[in-house]
Amino acid sequence: MFMGTRVLPLVLALTLAGCSLAPTYERPEAPVPAQWGDAAGHQGPVVDQLEWQAFIVDPVLRQLVGAALGNNRSLRQTLLDIEQARAQYRIQRADRVPGLNAAASGNRQHLPAGLSSNGREGVSSTYQVGLALPEYELDLFGRVKSLSDAALEQYLASEEVGRAAHIALIAEVSQAYLTLDGAERSLALTRQTLASREDSLALVGQRRSAGTATALDHQEALGLVEQSRADLEATLRQQRQAYNALVLLLGDAQAAKLIPGERPNQPMVLQDITPGLPSALIERRPDILAAEHRLLSRNADIGAARAAFFPRISLTGSFGTSSAQMSGLFDGGSRSWSFMPQLSLPLFDAGRNRAGLSLAEARKDSAVAAYEGTIQAAFREVADALAATDTLRREEAARRALVDTSRASEALAKARYEGGVDNHLRYLDAQRNNFVNEAAYIQASTQRQLALVDLFRALGGGWPMKG
Repeated sequence: MFMGTRVLPLVLALTLAGCSLAPTYERPEAPVPAQWGDAAGHQGPVVDQLEWQAFIVDPVLRQLVGAALGNNRSLRQTLLDIEQARAQYRIQRADRVPGLNAAASGNRQHLPAGLSSNGREGVSSTYQVGLALPEYELDLFGRVKSLSDAALEQYLASEEVGRAAHIALIAEVSQAYLTLDGAERSLALTRQTLASREDSLALVGQRRSAGTATALDHQEALGLVEQSRADLEATLRQQRQAYNALVLLLGDAQAAKLIPGERPNQPMVLQDITPGLPSALIERRPDILAAEHRLLSRNADIGAARAAFFPRISLTGSFGTSSAQMSGLFDGGSRSWSFMPQLSLPLFDAGRNRAGLSLAEARKDSAVAAYEGTIQAAFREVADALAATDTLRREEAARRALVDTSRASEALAKARYEGGVDNHLRYLDAQRNNFVNEAAYIQASTQRQLALVDLFRALGGGWPMKG
């Protein structure tokens, strides 16, 4: 608001009319297949329309995920990084609008006769009150706008990183809970097997006393008992470590009380997901979107680097009142103003600007490579998850059938041994096979649930899209 009310609108008009020297952005082409190779058999909900609350069907696990989203320290740090990026963008954006300061100053000085305008020694005073325009650059070539655009894209990238952190935490808590469940099912199987083998050892001891079993039979049965005890300690260690990993993700000792001691033997997540079209992955996965925002930021940096070759016009000024006496600041005729435009044109900078442009272009090329690499990694993760869910679904069914067979074989072997038809060695083999098959089935069913969570995360599901 100096030189009347007409100057500020003029400055704003010149600023908005400034051209941009940033290159026209074109999204790099990505080798995206038309269809997923392993997606034909998937009939579940489309991941684009599926949030994590619907994907997780177990109510306890939903509570645990909600607690982790509120308490996890790594996620909290990521969200604070977003706040920093937002503040940085607001600072950069403020440079596009002229500032206005209220200013007041006073000055008293003694002048010798040789420097005084009237040739007499004396003390002079000057008092000023008014509005001041700090140094402001007219953005005729889009340098400030490009810097603002670059900061905006960095902020948007940080938002996508935050969304990726949310999805990753949802997946990590789900997988930690599923791992704990698998460890506890393995622990229950091992305890049951130990009890069964102790009963078998007692039976062999009775038969040995009766003279129908040998010392070798007793030693073999004792060996199986000791093996089960060792397996029990190993499984107990896995269970405790899985519990500790889940508690760490929850981020709060109180939230750990939500972990139940027993849980129903039923699926905890949806048993099928439709992946949708491969092209939709680029529009949904937050890490891909973050990489593209970084690429856009580097593209804007080129505009700022190009603008450095052109003249730079900056304005400063003030408008207010001045007087030799403080009491006369607001008297008639005390109005004062100053207007100081400055033009700067780079003539020689020892190649600084050209090097700056080369650096900006190299950083953009690097961002393109990072963007394409992110897409390739994302597609590999989805392909791996699809392959895992498909093969583990069939493996789980096969191992379920194998468990039914081995249980029946163990029961028959036990009956034949007790009836004296078969020797003890065959009964021991049936016990070993059944335990191995039961443990493998638990592992396969747990791995299939983990693979479903991997697929959900790889497809970018679980957190709402913006607007």
